[in-house]
Amino acid sequence: MTNGAGGPLDGVRVLEFSQIVAAPVCGVQLADLGADVIKVEPPGGEQTRRSGAVVPLEGKGYQALNRGKRSLVVNMQDPRGRALIHRIVPGVDVVTTNYRLGVAERMGIDYETLRQIRPDVIYWQNTGFGESGPEAFRAGSDIVAQAYSGLMVTDAKMNDDGAPDLIASPIADIASGIAAAMGICAALYHRALTGEGQRLSTSLLRTGLVLQAGTVMREPVHDTVLRDPLMEEIRQIRATGGDYEEILEARRRRASLRTSFRLYYGAYRAKDGAVVLGALTKANRDAMRRVLGGEDEHSDDPSYDALDPANQAVAEQWKQRYRDLFLTRTAAEWVEAFDRAGVPVSPVQVPEELADDHQVLADGMIVELEHAVTGPQRVVGPVVLMSRTPTGPRRAAPALGQHTREILCDAGFDGGEIADLHHAGVVYERDGG
Repeated sequence: MTNGAGGPLDGVRVLEFSQIVAAPVCGVQLADLGADVIKVEPPGGEQTRRSGAVVPLEGKGYQALNRGKRSLVVNMQDPRGRALIHRIVPGVDVVTTNYRLGVAERMGIDYETLRQIRPDVIYWQNTGFGESGPEAFRAGSDIVAQAYSGLMVTDAKMNDDGAPDLIASPIADIASGIAAAMGICAALYHRALTGEGQRLSTSLLRTGLVLQAGTVMREPVHDTVLRDPLMEEIRQIRATGGDYEEILEARRRRASLRTSFRLYYGAYRAKDGAVVLGALTKANRDAMRRVLGGEDEHSDDPSYDALDPANQAVAEQWKQRYRDLFLTRTAAEWVEAFDRAGVPVSPVQVPEELADDHQVLADGMIVELEHAVTGPQRVVGPVVLMSRTPTGPRRAAPALGQHTREILCDAGFDGGEIADLHHAGVVYERDGG
């Protein structure tokens, strides 16, 4: 829990129409910055409340992506529910949504509708494929974006059936949400200067491309040497009925050009686990060579040609030598040795143990909160810290309808109206109304 000082977005109110990951992530960032984020949920709650839930409607995934917010339950299929939202909008600064393209218009919460009610509103929409073009109205999700954008191929993973496997973290969703929070902050700054609201948009496909911009971009000099031969090989594989594994193998062969780089920027198995090296400078690589006894390896000399097959073969020999060497010591022993040399290194840990990690705790990355249903919890704190306007969650994720009454009271609804709406099923408040 942060101290009593307001965050940088203290006083900003956000109305969040969200599901799954992208918009919830955006809302968490804004809430950590001090905004009052109101999550609008349908009767029964957002579906991710049930995902992996041990306590009904309170799955950990939902709680992690919705901490710091207030819950307002409204039946948007009922005209009275849409009218209720329109009544709230004048007191709102930002509206966020990540429904499929066209859904917001059908619900009466699209930008053109809401700007008639609040002309300076800042409105963000995330879609799967963007808002124009032949694919725009297709349904999208993170795994679909991973496939369409090629992100899935970058990891080169396959499941037991030989089919492509996804990157486990919904990276396109998460990055879209963080990018949206950045854009909303910029739009708020612009509005403070000019009084103008505006519409923002992101898409999972666009984010997927940004995450691998160097691979996606075209540049004729490099492409002639690296990209074009690979694409010709992939075209031939497809033309002759080759399978996905053959395409991955073609990319792996081309990746051998990077073996020398991966000598000191990659993972190795140790006696009891695994270690990652992260050298990006010659000084780091030289220090790692001294630890590993590889002073004769010169892959970062100016004259080194990674395209030379002879150099590729030598790099593979060094890689195997290091593989064998790392198996002779424990991960902790290797980390100690590389730490003494002052170079980037880490054991490979599992995420379930990080809430108790000494560094994570020492730097205050875990925050203690109290949930209305499940009680005390320790959650991951804000992604950014600020010295004058503290960031961090003010509250745990809301129970379903926990704040319906107070939100409606803030918007000028009286007790009788709220009770009538509750009994009619237009809204739901946790304590029954």
